[in-house]
Amino acid sequence: MGCPSKWHDGRVIDVPRPDPDTIARADRALVRTVDALSSPEYAEPSQLPGWTRAHVVAHLALNAEGLAGVLHGAHVGHPQPMYASPEARDADIDELATAAPADLRERFLAGTARFGEALAAMHEADWDGRFERTPGGPDFALRNVVLMRLREVEIHHADLGTGYTADDWPDDFRAILLESMTKRPYPAPFDVRPTDLDHTWHYGEGDLGTGPVVTGTSAALGWWLTGRGSGEGLSSDSNDLPEVETW
Repeated sequence: MGCPSKWHDGRVIDVPRPDPDTIARADRALVRTVDALSSPEYAEPSQLPGWTRAHVVAHLALNAEGLAGVLHGAHVGHPQPMYASPEARDADIDELATAAPADLRERFLAGTARFGEALAAMHEADWDGRFERTPGGPDFALRNVVLMRLREVEIHHADLGTGYTADDWPDDFRAILLESMTKRPYPAPFDVRPTDLDHTWHYGEGDLGTGPVVTGTSAALGWWLTGRGSGEGLSSDSNDLPEVETW
């Protein structure tokens, strides 16, 4: 089964680096969920069209390995890209998703640990550089790596469809997600006003107040902004939800 590229590694964007404890907490929760999967559950569909749970776990394992390599390269002064190529990344996910559940689980656990070790080894000066996602492709600030991994872990944890949902996202992650999604392009401007957070976020070109206002819980808004669901629990003062792309 092919893995749709739209589910791979959301766009790297520029917001303050999350605290290491935040990603460690998210990793622990995800590890508990993956540990609890039975072998047959790996082959069951995830919340993502075209992906089984094995695809999601494979992606998370390879994402951890790729970002750990980026951090290690920065730490030792030998920058390296996250993936060899887009094609190799896709093929690796497809291949790893076919592994025996026990082997896939071990690969995921090892990748998660490797990322944590690489993050812990970073010195403050190491964060000043940049990295390529693939050789010759666009480069990005190293300080975005922690945010990138945090989003992968939290969002894809919910994508596994095992009971952990957007409603389980911690409050600080919901705010991080809503802020980070402002950096994406949108066809038309709109504002988001969570009913459980004291802030309004603006998306798209123009200033605050130049488009419709979408309201709902921060979890429902974050889920919708990543292109998931159909806007359940949300309302817009224009009666129609704005168009958003899948993350």
